[in-house]
Amino acid sequence: MTYTIGPVKLDNNVMLAPMAGVTDMPYRRLVKSFGVGLVVSEMIASRAMIRASKKTMRMSTLCADEFPMAVQLAGTDPQVVAEAAKMNEDRGAAIIDLNMGCPAKKVVNGYSGSALMKDECLAGAIMEAAVKSVSTPVTLKMRTGWDDDNRNAPNLARIAQECGIQSIVVHGRTRQQMYKGHADWDFIGEVKAAVKLPVTGNGDVNTYDDAAEMFKRSGADGVMIGRGSYGRPWFPGQVAHFLKTGERLPDPGLEQKLDVILRHYDAMLTHYGSVMGMRNMRKHLGWYSKGLPSSAEFRSIVFACDEPERVPDLIRAFFEPLIERKAA
Repeated sequence: MTYTIGPVKLDNNVMLAPMAGVTDMPYRRLVKSFGVGLVVSEMIASRAMIRASKKTMRMSTLCADEFPMAVQLAGTDPQVVAEAAKMNEDRGAAIIDLNMGCPAKKVVNGYSGSALMKDECLAGAIMEAAVKSVSTPVTLKMRTGWDDDNRNAPNLARIAQECGIQSIVVHGRTRQQMYKGHADWDFIGEVKAAVKLPVTGNGDVNTYDDAAEMFKRSGADGVMIGRGSYGRPWFPGQVAHFLKTGERLPDPGLEQKLDVILRHYDAMLTHYGSVMGMRNMRKHLGWYSKGLPSSAEFRSIVFACDEPERVPDLIRAFFEPLIERKAA
């Protein structure tokens, strides 16, 4: 099923969620290679983007083979967000996404992210300024509301539509829930019913059945997968295939998984440099090895290693005996 955001036509309606410290360029490109419709950058602070810090510019790196890619911006000043949006359009972003859903304390304490859901006037001003500053489509990601007493996502969606926002993603939790409980897929349906825009559901899609149930209960047009892709960069692409054909593709075998991990590691070192690439890869190695025999011991060894060139050998030393054992 295709998904259209303004003039941008996606190959399918499955998207990779923006996740701080996770959806960097190597991970986005890896997930994209398995067939997901859209990848989104880590959240970028608009003011930092304008100051063009080295870290922020790396986060917003755009590559032709990532197209179409959305750059997600956060901020509280409409003009600053608008300027950052224009900068990213000039850098080749296909879509500008506005973050009004991040629940992190350091973000909401600065009145950004999901804190903006408490100030609909300011949220509207930010959306309007961003839309007017660029010709590329602007989208919105938000939660159901600040807390259970203030689930105003349907009203904010209507404001977004009036401001010219082209598509909306709703994570089915309030900010106060953080990541506890279960995403309310039914409430996402209330947002869908409030507007004529395409609405994507997000939250707790970890299996094929989760994806099917989310669509059934929300009536959403698309699905965005975040934590469900941890250690499984192929999963969003599997979901896209499932939604199109009904076929449940098996997970890659251990030999294929090893190849994916080594490619991912090489990409991380290329992107960040040897030391930072190795350190940033550790969380991924934890996710990749989760549930496998002796994985705790493997993590202990590889996390303690401070020689980037040794890590591939440690990865092979863990996976190859498992491959041989399964083959036998």
